[in-house]
Amino acid sequence: MDSASLPALRTDADLKLKVENRKKNVFVTQLEEHREQKDEHIKHIPVITQGSSGLLETGVNTLQSTLVLKKRVEVDELNAQLMDKRQQVHDCMKILRERRAQLQQRQMETKHRAAKFDKFVEENEVKRRRALKKFQMEKQQNELKEKEKTELSTQLQDLQARRLYLKERVNKYKIFEEFLMKSLDLLPDNYLGYRTDLVMPIIRRYETLSISRQDLLQQLNSLTDELKTSQNQLEALKHQHNTYKLTTNQELSERQTQLDQMNEKNKQLEMTLQMHMAQSRDQVEEAGNILIAVRNLGEQCYLSHYGPLDSMDTVTMMDMIKEFIVEKADLERRATRLTDNSAATAKKNLSGRIQLKSRSSRSTARKTPQ
Repeated sequence: MDSASLPALRTDADLKLKVENRKKNVFVTQLEEHREQKDEHIKHIPVITQGSSGLLETGVNTLQSTLVLKKRVEVDELNAQLMDKRQQVHDCMKILRERRAQLQQRQMETKHRAAKFDKFVEENEVKRRRALKKFQMEKQQNELKEKEKTELSTQLQDLQARRLYLKERVNKYKIFEEFLMKSLDLLPDNYLGYRTDLVMPIIRRYETLSISRQDLLQQLNSLTDELKTSQNQLEALKHQHNTYKLTTNQELSERQTQLDQMNEKNKQLEMTLQMHMAQSRDQVEEAGNILIAVRNLGEQCYLSHYGPLDSMDTVTMMDMIKEFIVEKADLERRATRLTDNSAATAKKNLSGRIQLKSRSSRSTARKTPQ
């Protein structure tokens, strides 16, 4: 039974109880009026102190008063049964209200847990997006570093090739320097100006080449240091990325475990809810079977002054069945009383005849000796 059908069932039960109480009050007032009308015509009999023969003589006069008393007893019994039925219906409605409250509480708890789970999923989605964005940024930075590394390695290769080229040229022109120096040694001392004019360009050339070589070496060393620094940064970023990946996978596995647990709890709650719904459905079926039984019994105990049977409600039908049973019981009691009275009158007549015969025999016996 769902939560929407519970208020409808409750209102139907309340209406039935109100109708039943109203009809009971009407029936009681009619019965009291009937009693008052009968009490006006009934002579109240004092406490019985006579014998069996006297009771038999006065049995016909006391029949109506005893019937009224027995009807009162039957009405009291029916009222007690009606109160028991009303208490049972009240208890059933109380149980249904409690179950409805429990079901609503469980539904609220389920909604609260679902809201928490949705919030948790949204937070995880936000964290995942942040992590994905950070990963993409780091990936772009790594790509830029790789490009810089490729460019620096290309520049290094170019500089090494130029260094080899310059070294080959120095080796190539070294023989000319040696030849020049030997030529200068062989020249006389008075050719200073000529000698100065030859040596200075060579010395300047040498100084220029030496400075260029030092600059190239310094540049090579700086590029090598930058390459090592970039490699170290790349290794650190790889290590950091792997660590973050492991922690993210661990958190994801924990969240997956929590999700499985929540799914299992939801399945258990669904099973319990289905069990409660099945129990409520069984109660509805039982109430329907009771109504069908009342309808069948009403067809057997139909009284025409209650109107057509199809448009009759359950309370009216039960009143009709009660009236039919009371009439049948009253008819049966009257029949048994009439049979008992007829047997008593026959027995009385027989005893009177026997007494008359005995009296006549006594009179004849007295007459014979004279």
